[in-house]
Amino acid sequence: MHPARHNESDGIDDLVARPSKSQKKRDSLALQDLGGELVGLSSAQLARIEMPDALRLAVREAQRISSNGAKRRQMQYIGRLMREADAAPIQAALDAIKGVSAAAKAREQRLERLRARLIENEQALADITIAFPSADLQQLRQLRRNALKEQEAGKPPRAFREIFRLLRELDQSAGNGPARAWEDDHDDR
Repeated sequence: MHPARHNESDGIDDLVARPSKSQKKRDSLALQDLGGELVGLSSAQLARIEMPDALRLAVREAQRISSNGAKRRQMQYIGRLMREADAAPIQAALDAIKGVSAAAKAREQRLERLRARLIENEQALADITIAFPSADLQQLRQLRRNALKEQEAGKPPRAFREIFRLLRELDQSAGNGPARAWEDDHDDR
């Protein structure tokens, strides 16, 4: 094989492997948009996302800025910092916050079924105790009674929502494992 030809084919392979200028621009804008989503989060939501400190500071600064020109420059800076960071975990955390991820949706549905089962039958408290040993049964019983009273009186479902919030906190503190195990054991009921 001729040495010059071998080198030419290597050069073509290098060109094919590198992204085009347009693709780099699209990737850069996508990262800047991801940074924009971070800027739109509340302080509590932002605290739940792992990211480099410089990026966190830049996002907080962008939230504070009101001038359009300064905000645009800050967003470009955030885009540059996003290129240096691993964007995949940040995107996954954003999806979870927005409830977009399939795992987050499935978890919410499991907790809704658990809440419905608790409202239907107080015996579900025993299952909740097994799945979540740290659960406050007295509080859950009271919330169940209040939710049933609210339903009968046609009042807003405050206690019903509070049960869900409490179950979500228990599930998060347990790392989601016990709720899945609980549901697997009780799917046939």
